[in-house]
Amino acid sequence: MERRLDVDGMPVAARAPDAWDRDTAVVLGHGAGQGMDSAFMSFFHRGLAGAGFLSVTFNFPYMEAGRRIPDPQKRLQASYAAVTSTIRRTFAPRRMVIGGKSMGGRVASYIAGDAGHFAGLLFLGYPLHPAGRIDKPRDAHLYALRQPMLFVSGNRDPLARSDLLAAVVERIGDRAAIHWIDGGDHSLRVRASDGESFPEALGVIEMWLSGLRRP
Repeated sequence: MERRLDVDGMPVAARAPDAWDRDTAVVLGHGAGQGMDSAFMSFFHRGLAGAGFLSVTFNFPYMEAGRRIPDPQKRLQASYAAVTSTIRRTFAPRRMVIGGKSMGGRVASYIAGDAGHFAGLLFLGYPLHPAGRIDKPRDAHLYALRQPMLFVSGNRDPLARSDLLAAVVERIGDRAAIHWIDGGDHSLRVRASDGESFPEALGVIEMWLSGLRRP
């Protein structure tokens, strides 16, 4: 069953399985170029609900307004935080995992540092650096985070060179795990026209979520 909410003008979709045990909510933000109804987001939204979790997606304000350029980082973070607060009040999950595709996961990682009550971080194609700019890493804040983290990444992602992302995960230590999609790009696709790797990623995510300890 899916419930649609409005949070400060942002559409939010919360899909719960019939037998949801009120344990875990998973909130995923979309990437910079596609919104909550993209094929990528829709697959993981439905898949996580089918696996027994409360699955939440939403559109950032710029996407809902039809703009191509993302909002400033502070507004993105405030928007994400507003969604998580609403989900907590509305559904009262015992724990909440946040993350998303590319930009959505990066935004989640920033608000996680300000709110330690999140149980984990899920990165679907973490944008470690801009394409072709490995001298501009986006990892400095990750090392201070206390939550468990799962990185699901294609090993030919132009925004996360595999050796550099592997080094980041190693430096984070036991709190972080990584799953490589062999041949996957920034959207975890082995070929541009298919999503055959998505079930593989979803299976890994389900196992990781099930293994998290309750806070």
